[in-house]
Amino acid sequence: MTEWQKSNWRNKPRVQMPDYTDQNALNTVEAQLAKYPPLVFAGEARTLKKKLGAASRGEAFLLQGGDCAESFDQFSANAIRDTFKVMLQMAMVLTFGAKVPVVKVGRMAGQFAKPRSAPTETIGGVELPSYRGDIINELDFTPEARIPNPNKMLQAYTQAAATLNLLRAFSTGGYADVHKVHQWTMGFTESDRASQYREMANRISDALDFMKAAGLDSDQEPSLKTVDFYTSHESLLLEYEEALCRLDSTSGQWLAGSGHMIWIGDRTRQPDGAHVEFARGVLNPVGLKCGPTTTPDDLKVLLERLNPANEEGKLTLIARFGAGKSAEHLPRLIKAVQEVGANVTWVCDPMHGNTIKSATGYKTRPFELVLQEVRDFFAIHRAEGTIPGGVHFEMTGQDVTECTGGVYAVSEEDLSDRYHTACDPRLNASQSLELAFLVAEELTNRRQDVAAAASS
Repeated sequence: MTEWQKSNWRNKPRVQMPDYTDQNALNTVEAQLAKYPPLVFAGEARTLKKKLGAASRGEAFLLQGGDCAESFDQFSANAIRDTFKVMLQMAMVLTFGAKVPVVKVGRMAGQFAKPRSAPTETIGGVELPSYRGDIINELDFTPEARIPNPNKMLQAYTQAAATLNLLRAFSTGGYADVHKVHQWTMGFTESDRASQYREMANRISDALDFMKAAGLDSDQEPSLKTVDFYTSHESLLLEYEEALCRLDSTSGQWLAGSGHMIWIGDRTRQPDGAHVEFARGVLNPVGLKCGPTTTPDDLKVLLERLNPANEEGKLTLIARFGAGKSAEHLPRLIKAVQEVGANVTWVCDPMHGNTIKSATGYKTRPFELVLQEVRDFFAIHRAEGTIPGGVHFEMTGQDVTECTGGVYAVSEEDLSDRYHTACDPRLNASQSLELAFLVAEELTNRRQDVAAAASS
């Protein structure tokens, strides 16, 4: 294979990417971005890779979540804070269930571009190019709004930098104090609707009280006030990714400076395609979405291409099949990984295979289908003797009504109340936390199974 250069992807087949009409404007933006500081640093990416390696061995668990597609119009400090807050609550509950560290990775500070099922859409007899995310074009259904605009990459960079700045402040400035986070969670379980989760919340309270009595208070132990929080996104717009790619002087490797972790989508995982070519050369951990059309042979090629050194934590396989379909597809992919002895971290994305159109016309995801796919994922790994390494959700800290079900029983009729997503429906704050409690139960069961097997 030829020596990797960050521009090699330009010689490969490209899909799901815009055709810019003004090449001079594009060149200007790329040159400007190339002068900007990277958004993340190589040491952070290496640390995340080690933690994902621990998740692959069952010594940690990945929680990855955030927006389907970040919006310029809805960008605010409150929105960032609320999603961060819910992810901390989810992580605390998952930590209690798994009894291992939870690796927190947001779909934030870079999740601006979206693949689409069709290049155009038709409304009222008018056909226009599809909306591909705020980093490329605009949601308004007009010919002008749908023209790809390279200057949007500069706005995306600015928003990503501001988001990371705030996330770092929240992570280290006391907002992440473990006692404060648990008080938020207790507020959720005090509701009659969420009373079924109160027992676990009370057990977490008892554990924290014991720690305090033993002298492990957040005033004496700074680590109880801070968290490590990482960012991730689908590396779809490769002009943006290349412009922010930097050579790490410590290792001599290339860093995707746009985010700590990047992933390749189910529509862009062609082994000889542009997206795989870019991702194979960076030192960052890389995710690979695996859907129903992923074949064992294709997966084996991708395992070799994306992680030729078979490095732990380098490659995360994100399974997204749909409720009731994992048993048909996941075992054959697990077998393919085992046949080549590949190191991977298995993660469940129960969102993308469970999107339906409601009777009221809104795209939605029924909570019970999301939960079913998570349970299927754990059951299959239990049967195969492999390790479920994490979960990947599209979610928000806002009180939206985009997915049906959950303890507050969002109905199809409720969807129009607060349906704010520009692309796919997201779990709201209460649905996200409820799911964390249910995943924690699965992790507790797995931990007990492992302990029983070890003692027998």
